[in-house]
Amino acid sequence: MKLGVSGLVLASGILLTATGMALAEETGIAGIHSWVKTGRKTCLADHFHNGNGSGATRAQAERAAIQSWVDFTAWEYGGSWGRYAIAASKKMECSRSESWSCDLEARPCRPY
Repeated sequence: MKLGVSGLVLASGILLTATGMALAEETGIAGIHSWVKTGRKTCLADHFHNGNGSGATRAQAERAAIQSWVDFTAWEYGGSWGRYAIAASKKMECSRSESWSCDLEARPCRPY
């Protein structure tokens, strides 16, 4: 597909708007930490966030712990930082008594 000048301008405007919206939701608090570039993402250099959760099954407890991490990280730094899938240095430990319980830690990253 070939774009004319007006198509390129429109595509550029959409990209800038989407980037601006992602940046606009950031709280700025992430700036108090050192950052490192890792491939196509930027991560906090040495600051970890924790999450914990419980459930009837290990899978439920893992999902609850991840959601806990996501909710707090996104609240503190903005949604671009609250993506557990791209977090670095992930560590999760789970145990079972009457139900499952999981605790995790990971360094927040954003995709740019």
